[in-house]
Amino acid sequence: MNLRTPDVLASVQAQVESHYRSALVERIRDAGGVLTAGRTTIRLAKQFGFCYGVERAIDLAYAARKVFPDRQIVLLGEIIHNPDVNAQMSALGIRHLPARPDAGQIAGLDPEDIVIVPAFGAEVATIEAVKQIGCQIVDTTCGDVMSVWKRVRQNATEQVTSIIHGKAGHEETRATASRALGKEGTGHYLIVLDLNQTAGVCEFIKSGGDSASFLSQFKGAYSPGFDPQKHLQRVGVANQTTMLRSETEEIQRRIRAAVEDRDKGSSSNFRFFDTICGATQERQDALFGLLDHPLDLLVVIGGYNSSNTTHLVEIGEKKLPTYFVRNAGCLLNSQEIRHFDIHRDEEILASGWLPPRESPVVAGITAGASCPNNLIEETVRRLLDLRGEEA
Repeated sequence: MNLRTPDVLASVQAQVESHYRSALVERIRDAGGVLTAGRTTIRLAKQFGFCYGVERAIDLAYAARKVFPDRQIVLLGEIIHNPDVNAQMSALGIRHLPARPDAGQIAGLDPEDIVIVPAFGAEVATIEAVKQIGCQIVDTTCGDVMSVWKRVRQNATEQVTSIIHGKAGHEETRATASRALGKEGTGHYLIVLDLNQTAGVCEFIKSGGDSASFLSQFKGAYSPGFDPQKHLQRVGVANQTTMLRSETEEIQRRIRAAVEDRDKGSSSNFRFFDTICGATQERQDALFGLLDHPLDLLVVIGGYNSSNTTHLVEIGEKKLPTYFVRNAGCLLNSQEIRHFDIHRDEEILASGWLPPRESPVVAGITAGASCPNNLIEETVRRLLDLRGEEA
């Protein structure tokens, strides 16, 4: 059944808006993204929060609950990387399975169950196992993710190894890697996290080396039977759609240069497709624009396991004090804030984060593509409250 019919979506629109809409955020946007109250100024990035793909995934989940009120609905992992939104899925009676369920969990499904595939997709083997049970699948996979899948499948068909810039444990990257094997399962992939790992790949492309040593550096990040001596001859760069664009472009440039160095100037054994998510790029560009204004601090709101949000934090912390918070509850008081340290991979407590009330302050705020506006409003109101101001 097509859940995206006008009558179905209209029937759930009010429910979705009641959970995630913010009149205050809309007012600030209408005022040019600036709110001043007393000695406190809030500046919002021009682009932040839910993207189209996230909105679509949430709409479909709500629609599934509306259309199938008496059926068990299960979600493969998280609908998006935001704990508050996923808690709302549970409140709707949607049960969460692991993103990579084991055979026993799959066997526990019933043919009458509705299975939701999240916005970042799911691995081929998981989808096929669910189909074997006979469950109806509601696929909310983002179109930008599917574009990457198309490219890596093409690579597999033409015996080109996909070098995927991404996080090996991320649901989207695992889903993409499973498509890089191709329909026959004979394709290959290698996942690189950053420029440090890319340097090792480039060196092997140019000069070769010890295969066992190379593979030990990429444990869990390459296809079955991957042989760097053979499978780095023809390569194509793809990416997890939420990575930092500048880093993906640099990885592409370095690998291309390595192939040309090995092949005496020829790039015929190299391919690259621009598959960075448009919404991810818009939010990164908007943050760069926000940072052009004088700011005392930056608050980034989103789920701690959200890749696109993490990259916003990376951009911000290069210029000014940056605090990565899940929601307004992390703003404990005017002296202490609980925020996520992306380098230590843990939540920490920071002191002296907010200037005293008698001092003027300009705070920048942005949010990842999986953060709803209601959480942004709550954070704005909490910050103003700690400053003794009202919105």
